Amino acid sequence: MKFRDGFLWGGATAANQCEGGYNKDGRGLANVDVCPTGKDRSLVITGKLKMYDFDEDYYYPSKEAINMYHHFKEDIQLFAEMGFKVYRMSIAWSRIFPMGDEEEPNEAGLQFYEDLFKECHKHGIEPLVTITHFDCPMHLIKEYGGWRNRKMIDFYEKLCRVIFNRYKGLVRYWLTFNEINMILHAPFMGAGLCFEEGENEEKVKYQAAHHELVASAKATKIAREVDKNNLIGCMFAAGSVYPYSSNPSDVWEATKMDRENYFFVDVQSRGKYPNYALKEMERKGTMPIMAEGDEELLAKYTVDFISLSYYNSRCVRTDDGEGETAEGNLFASAKNPYLEYSQWGWPIDPLGLRITLNHVYDRYEKPLFIVENGLGAKDVVDEHGYVEDDYRIDYLREHIKAMRDAVTVDGVDLLGYTTWAPIDLVSAGSGEMEKRYGFIYVDRDNEGNGTLKRSKKKSFYWYKKVISSNGDDLE
Repeated sequence: MKFRDGFLWGGATAANQCEGGYNKDGRGLANVDVCPTGKDRSLVITGKLKMYDFDEDYYYPSKEAINMYHHFKEDIQLFAEMGFKVYRMSIAWSRIFPMGDEEEPNEAGLQFYEDLFKECHKHGIEPLVTITHFDCPMHLIKEYGGWRNRKMIDFYEKLCRVIFNRYKGLVRYWLTFNEINMILHAPFMGAGLCFEEGENEEKVKYQAAHHELVASAKATKIAREVDKNNLIGCMFAAGSVYPYSSNPSDVWEATKMDRENYFFVDVQSRGKYPNYALKEMERKGTMPIMAEGDEELLAKYTVDFISLSYYNSRCVRTDDGEGETAEGNLFASAKNPYLEYSQWGWPIDPLGLRITLNHVYDRYEKPLFIVENGLGAKDVVDEHGYVEDDYRIDYLREHIKAMRDAVTVDGVDLLGYTTWAPIDLVSAGSGEMEKRYGFIYVDRDNEGNGTLKRSKKKSFYWYKKVISSNGDDLE
C-alpha cells in the first residue's frame, strides 16, 4: 500500500497570485493584474465588465500579492525544509514578452526564472512549470482581442520556443495551459475575452478554446524537438459530477456536465474533437473555424500526462425544486446533502478524489498528476505567526488517503501530488488573502496591509512528515 519510489510530493502556486512585482524589470501589464477584489471581480473575470487598466476606486491584489518576486529564495528554502521533490509554478508571460508581440524577449524576465529554477535545483526540487496560468499580456487583449484571435497562436509559439530553449536542462515537466476548461466559466481571466453586446459569447469561447488547443499541440511539438527529455502535460479543473438522485434526467445531466469538463482533455489526450462535442457545437452554431492542418497537428502532438486540480465534486439536479446550491472552484452546483462544506461553501469530498482519478484514468490511460488540492480557510494566527490548522491537516490527510487508494487499490498511474498552495497567496476566485491555503502563513490582509513576514503553521511540520515517509505517516 505504498506510493512509488520517486513519487513527486510538493506544492503549487501561480505567478499572478504570488509574485507581485507587476511593474518590475520591464514586466508588462497582464489581464490577471487588472482583476480587482470586491463585488465587481466576478464581472471582470467573466468578461462582462471591461477593465483594461487600473481604476483608483478598486484594489488589485495581484499587483503586489505576497511579493515572491523578491522573496523566492526564502520561500524555496522553506519548501525545501518540508522536503519538496517538485514545485509547480508558472511563468508570467508579460515578464518574458511585456507586450506579447515583440520580436525579442525581456532578458530581465528570462533571468528571473532562470535564477528561480536554479534555486530549486540547488535544493533538489524539480520545477513543474505552467506556461500560461491565466496570464495574457494586456496589449494582446487590446490589440488583438485575446485568444479569440488566431494570431495568439503565433505569439504563444514564440514564447514557448524562447523558454524551452532557455531552460533546457533546468525544466523537464511542463503544462501548457492551467485549467483550460475555465475559459467557459471565467473567459477574461482564462483567455483575455471581453464580449460586445449582441455577440454570440459561446461561439467566441469555443473559437478561443480551439486556438488554445492548437497552441497546446504546437507547444508539445516544440518541446519534444528542443529536448527529448521534456514531458508535456495538459491541465484541467476536475471533479466528477454526481446526479442528485436516480432520476434518469439527473443522471443524464451529470453525464453532460462531466463531458463539458472532459472535452478539452479529450482533444489534448486523444488528439481529436469528440463526437458529442462536434454534434453539440453544430446544433448550437458554436463550431470554431479550423485552419488547414489543425486536425493533423492535434492528432500528432498529444500530451504525455494529464494533470488536474481537485477541490471538490459537484452535484446536479434537474427538478424544479428550490434546493440549496453549493459553491466550488468557479463552479456552482446543487448542494449534496451527504457532504460537509468549507467556510466558503465548497463541498469537502475526499472519496470524490478517488472517484475522479479513476474516471480520468479509465478514460485516457495516461499518467496523471494532481497539481492542485487544498482547503481555503480563515486562519487564526498567534503573536508568533503560528497557526493551529488541524482542519487543513484533516482535509489533506483524507484526500491523500483517497489518492493512495486510487493508486494502490485501483491501479491509477499517478506521478505526483502538489497541494494548493504551500504558502498563503491571493485567491483566484475572490481575490482575498484571508482565504488561506498555505503551510506557510504570510502576514498580509485583504486590503494589502501587513509585513509579508513568513511563518510556519502546524501543517508545515505535518506535511514534512508526510513527504519524508512517502505518504505512509499521515497522523
